[in-house]
Amino acid sequence: MIPTHEIAGKIMKELEAFHGSKPAIDTPQILIVRGMSKKKIDPQELPTIVSDIMKGVGATKIDIFSEPATDIIGIMDENIRATIEIPGETDVYGIYRLKESFEAMNCHTEYSLGTIGKLAVFLVIWKDKSGFGPLFVELVVSNSEA
Repeated sequence: MIPTHEIAGKIMKELEAFHGSKPAIDTPQILIVRGMSKKKIDPQELPTIVSDIMKGVGATKIDIFSEPATDIIGIMDENIRATIEIPGETDVYGIYRLKESFEAMNCHTEYSLGTIGKLAVFLVIWKDKSGFGPLFVELVVSNSEA
């Protein structure tokens, strides 16, 4: 099995967000990494960038509005809850509201969910619509089986 750190490293390196990035959660089941990209990316290119990166690591894209996505998000949530205490029930619809909340904060946002073998990869990138500031990256690499 491909280690979570290897996939995360490739993605963060591709986005030039490796330097200064740090894990928010790092367990054998799940790795969540946040960073800032040094790349100057036009907002219209965000969907292509995310798609190319996911293809580049060999991820099979999962439609965010599908039953497999709901299952994977539920497992990711369980893996997170095994590490930190989160009040309330699992909210698989939170991921759908993610883009809306970033756009409400005046950010261009793009995300993708995919699988690589028994691992799930969720990549989110966002940038202020003003064009100022960095491109932010959040990456989740999780075991996709309960």
